[in-house]
Amino acid sequence: MSLTVISSVYEVCSDAAGIAGNIFAFGLFLSPIPTFRRIIRNGSTEQFSGMPYVYALLNCLICLWYGFPIISPGIILVATVNSIGAVFQLIYIIIFIAYAEKPMKLKMLGFLVSVFAVFVSIVFVSLQFLDSSSRQLFVGYLSVASLISMFASPLLIIKLVIKMRSVEYMPFSLSLATFLMSLAFFVYGLLKHDPFIYAPNGIGTVLGTVQLALYAYFKRASQEELRHPLIIP
Repeated sequence: MSLTVISSVYEVCSDAAGIAGNIFAFGLFLSPIPTFRRIIRNGSTEQFSGMPYVYALLNCLICLWYGFPIISPGIILVATVNSIGAVFQLIYIIIFIAYAEKPMKLKMLGFLVSVFAVFVSIVFVSLQFLDSSSRQLFVGYLSVASLISMFASPLLIIKLVIKMRSVEYMPFSLSLATFLMSLAFFVYGLLKHDPFIYAPNGIGTVLGTVQLALYAYFKRASQEELRHPLIIP
């Protein structure tokens, strides 16, 4: 009886972590809205990069496929969050293309076509050439690779923040949502004993922490400059 109770509590905790991850991910998906309002208002993509949304779309599609019961039974919450994420990323990419200059438009369209071509190839190979266990390993390793490549975007943003000594292009809501979502799915992966979930999200938790620390540091530095402006005699 005690083992049954422990097992039930364990399931409830893992589901709670997965649901929390979905909620925080929804916040992450909404966080670029102020950026795209600015792009629409100014009629230009300015210095904003569209690559984070391309990486995110590919990641969502691959992780959506990994979360399907035909690939990985028992982690449907991974599929739900990534299906919603894929829709959001596609909308953002379309808006970005609409307001980008012509050379960037063509570049982004090429990336978008490439993303869908890669995803269709992955689905085809995993269904046609692999058995159940090999399929899970194949898609699992690809999901980890896509997540790690997606983490290149926060690294580029961190580099830009340090270079410009400004958090203008690193919204706080985006950094906070990244940290909370990664942490929740890190716990979910641990409770599901799935290294393809907890390993990349552990990295995401660390990067989210770095972003929050940088935000706090440069925001405080900016406020100090406003309080004590440089006076030139």
